[in-house]
Amino acid sequence: MPTLTIINRAGDAQRLEAASGLSVMEIIRDAGYDELLALCGGCCSCATCHVYVEGDVDPGVPGDDEDDLLESSDHRTERSRLACQIRFADELAGLTIRIAPED
Repeated sequence: MPTLTIINRAGDAQRLEAASGLSVMEIIRDAGYDELLALCGGCCSCATCHVYVEGDVDPGVPGDDEDDLLESSDHRTERSRLACQIRFADELAGLTIRIAPED
């Protein structure tokens, strides 16, 4: 099974087995990371699942709605994404995600 690495705000990393078809937000939430609030449940309407994509695996670029929500964050970088908008697939095996600071 492909893996996804999560780095929490303290800098601790954990590698998780990740099922294709789930969003990265669902994978992180189901693993018990309460730092990732995901208040809207994955509807791309709150930006509380803000993460940074690290490494060389490219999950694509944000869509217009995602980009608008990320603009509201004081912590946005060129590596920012909303975890609810990254659909995990076998091609993303090895993806590393760092949970962004809370706004």
